[in-house]
Amino acid sequence: MMLITYTFHCTWVTSEAYSSPSIVLSARSHDGGRIIFDDFREAYYWLQMNTPEDARIMSWWDYGYQITAMANRTILVDNNTWNNTHISRVGQAMASSEEKAYEIMRELDVDYVLVIFGGLTGYSSDDINKFLWMVRIGGSTDRGAHIKEKDYYAANGEFRVDKEGSPTLLNCLMYKMCYYRFGQVYTEGGKPAGYDRVRAAEIGNKDFELDVLEEAYTTEHWLVRIYKVKDLRNRGV
Repeated sequence: MMLITYTFHCTWVTSEAYSSPSIVLSARSHDGGRIIFDDFREAYYWLQMNTPEDARIMSWWDYGYQITAMANRTILVDNNTWNNTHISRVGQAMASSEEKAYEIMRELDVDYVLVIFGGLTGYSSDDINKFLWMVRIGGSTDRGAHIKEKDYYAANGEFRVDKEGSPTLLNCLMYKMCYYRFGQVYTEGGKPAGYDRVRAAEIGNKDFELDVLEEAYTTEHWLVRIYKVKDLRNRGV
């Protein structure tokens, strides 16, 4: 009986603690049931089926291999990118205003931008929590002189996404891509619309529209958001 119990225990530990694929995520509901988040595969399948074969996708380097393997699309940076200047350029686009980011995206021939957002589901390994690394790497090269980490902190020195957050942060491309239309979404009972479950805060910039991007696809649980770069070259942007 002890051996049988130990066998079942080992199987349970392996499935719960050691088996954690990064493509399919799972969580427990309030009643103990398992919830499956298949947003990554959903997003990569959409890219494969709905974008041109030569489309160039800009995302943070963490997801480069997955996009290449599962969506069969060209990416700008991945886990094997050693060119710090190239990674820095992507970080600069994410950390800049829409106007400045558009110049960088046109320079890099970007067609679509992909971001990971966990504010709706409570997924903490999203791009907002990784954003300061994009700022640091983006400002580490000569062309990123306009990117200064201190500009993204609130007056009290904290990294905040609410109304007390830095205006530079609340108006940068990454913030807008993650929180576009989120200000009208209710995520928890008793909380206001636009309540970010990861940062435990009501976002500070709710009512905005995108000027240089258009929303192309958002997965079921909002974990992956994909935007198409507008063609504004004839409008002097």
